[in-house]
Amino acid sequence: MSETFSNDSSGISVESLFIRERNVLLTRAEFSDLYVDYYLQLADLHERYAANLDSLFKEALAAMVLHSASRPWNEVCAWTINFQEPLANFFVAGDNPKGTVVGTIFTENIRESEGNMMFAEFIRGNSPKRRSVVDFDTKEIFEAVEHFYRQSEQRIARYFRVRDEEYWMFSAQPDCDEAWLKRLELNMLEGLEQAEEFSLLEKRNYRWDCGCSEEKMFELLAPTFRADPEMLYQGEEVLRMKCPRCGKPYLITKEGLEAYTQEDGKEKAGEE
Repeated sequence: MSETFSNDSSGISVESLFIRERNVLLTRAEFSDLYVDYYLQLADLHERYAANLDSLFKEALAAMVLHSASRPWNEVCAWTINFQEPLANFFVAGDNPKGTVVGTIFTENIRESEGNMMFAEFIRGNSPKRRSVVDFDTKEIFEAVEHFYRQSEQRIARYFRVRDEEYWMFSAQPDCDEAWLKRLELNMLEGLEQAEEFSLLEKRNYRWDCGCSEEKMFELLAPTFRADPEMLYQGEEVLRMKCPRCGKPYLITKEGLEAYTQEDGKEKAGEE
């Protein structure tokens, strides 16, 4: 019996299937609707990325969604994938309890280094946040994530673009037939459901949504403001910033942030 853990039935549907005898999990989805929401976000922000950056980011979104669908329903995950060529950071995050995915591309103030890096963070339920960092030498998103799986997860994952905007991810489970998984090729996928025994485990829905707000920007800036408000505002009365998750711009007034920190301080004092 399939089961959906997300709180909203909108967005794209991701199937999770178990391949018997091979002990491999397949997650797959068609991403056209999610990409439409991504482009609507760009239109709202009056942003437009170069074609090569846009292509890489769409693959990062697909990789995150399929990864999230393979993970426990109470897990939240975020990746920052740094490329030195092109010099950019691709941020994507998946929230399983909410059934959401979001991301953005950073092209300014990117530190130059000798190689590419992938930074991963995840939280499962009430457990502490966990972090992992790996370096990689490919210029492809899927190869970078597959390398991350081998180095950090200590298991195999394979990504394939099956059709124009349809992607599949295969991930090794306990007692996996690793030789079979390693030799999988795109031309083998068309008849795979006839050649192997598939069991549908569940379906989950994912939609594009950040959930950012002015109050959340206040919360993000408050520690720095309390420590040194002048350093933060540099003599100005308004701070221009972008949400670090989706790139939406915000104008944060010094007066508004000061009022927030004072009220927040009172609430914390009351709790004590």
